[in-house]
Amino acid sequence: MSASKDTPRVSVPALRARKGGEPIVCLTAYTTPVARLLDPHVDLLLVGDSLGMVIYGFDSTLPVTLDMMIAHGAAVVRGSRHACVVVDLPFGSYQESPQVAFRNAARVMAESGAQAVKVEGGLEMAETVAYLTTRGIPVMGHVGLLPQSVNALGGYKAVGRDPEAAERIRADARAIAEAGAFSLVIEGTMESLARQITEDVTIPTIGIGASPACDGQVLVSDDMFGLFGEFQPKFVKRYAQLGTAIGEAAATYAAEVKARSFPGPEHCFGIKKA
Repeated sequence: MSASKDTPRVSVPALRARKGGEPIVCLTAYTTPVARLLDPHVDLLLVGDSLGMVIYGFDSTLPVTLDMMIAHGAAVVRGSRHACVVVDLPFGSYQESPQVAFRNAARVMAESGAQAVKVEGGLEMAETVAYLTTRGIPVMGHVGLLPQSVNALGGYKAVGRDPEAAERIRADARAIAEAGAFSLVIEGTMESLARQITEDVTIPTIGIGASPACDGQVLVSDDMFGLFGEFQPKFVKRYAQLGTAIGEAAATYAAEVKARSFPGPEHCFGIKKA
């Protein structure tokens, strides 16, 4: 898949229409250079609040601010032409009320140029999702493991293990779909639960630690490229080890600087090659 300058972006309606069809390919992006590299290969670029951990070194996503999300969202929009760009609403920017959520989501859309926002939560967020979607803001939902609720959950661990918990998550998914979300991230659930939710709802599901039966998949790019080494979730497949390659390149550079073999004549001005 490649995108030319004149190719229109993948739209929200086009993604919604992919339910049960060709799987939707999603990756996170936070910067313009990475967006340029990923854009020809994906349907959706998610500017996730995971940037707090993989870019800024926070222990969780909670310290991420709205201004940070807008800045990184705008960077990804500038670096892409093909993919639909979705920006996470960060913790505290939408939970207070539908009205507060609208003001902040409108800022994200207007200032970043993104096509949609993502919010975490289930039944308790259905009113907010409906408020946003009926006012022209496309919303991607997020159920299952909710990173913004890490303190309430007691850590990052798979959810929906028992029938009661699984039924709550199914109810959350149905509520968000019925509220008007155009797609739904399912994170960190038992495989059978994610498969059931995908059958339950009429909108595409995007799995991360969920099920191959989902209508699409997403991974944090820094995880799958081998750039974020603090820990590796069970659901992550490393497609490259760029962290190792970067470390080796830096070591070679350092050795050449110390040996005065860099810069060579070919890197200097006013020196003729022998």
